[in-house]
Amino acid sequence: MVKEEVVLVSFWSSPFGSRVKIALEEKGIHYEYKEEDLFNKSSYLSTINPVHNKVPVLIHNHRSICESLNIIEYIDEAWSDRSPQFLPSDPHQRSQARFWADFIDKQLYEASKKIYREKGEEQVNNGKKEVLRILKLVESELGEKAFFGGDNLGFVDISLIPFYSRFYTWETFGKFSIEEECPNLVAWAKRCMQKQSVANSLPDPLKIYDFIVSLNKYYHK
Repeated sequence: MVKEEVVLVSFWSSPFGSRVKIALEEKGIHYEYKEEDLFNKSSYLSTINPVHNKVPVLIHNHRSICESLNIIEYIDEAWSDRSPQFLPSDPHQRSQARFWADFIDKQLYEASKKIYREKGEEQVNNGKKEVLRILKLVESELGEKAFFGGDNLGFVDISLIPFYSRFYTWETFGKFSIEEECPNLVAWAKRCMQKQSVANSLPDPLKIYDFIVSLNKYYHK
């Protein structure tokens, strides 16, 4: 039997890379991790992702798969014989999962940067309002379910939970409490963290905060 080659190329703080780690861990797939320095990108990265030149990239048997949501779907399909399945079998439910994952993907990261990267109270408040608007919409979609995927982690859960590592940073810069505003969502995040696949894949929130503080100094110097 030929051994499969599975390599994840990412950067330690990337929430998008954490998504892929969770998906691989959930499926029980053995993989090699390669850290990419995003401040001094290697020529290897441009070879495996020539279009965007960014992480994460999954290498499966010498073939590259790029973009985190695309990678999660690929993992779900390539290892469809392994549980859990991330996307529902029902076409409507599957379309809804893709919709919410896409919404999170396009909205949350960019909105959150306004909280810690912008100067001026008004800009920070605008970022805070935008993040809370997004989180409350997502929380309403969660409803009373244990996970977005029902009883187990699904596509939307894996898409959103990596940002939990950044909640502390957002709250510290924005001077607000996400738990006060979105208690059900924070309760969901804590349930996710009880899973080994998530706990093993998310960076420490304090380490993220220190990284973003140093990043701000770099951008504002």
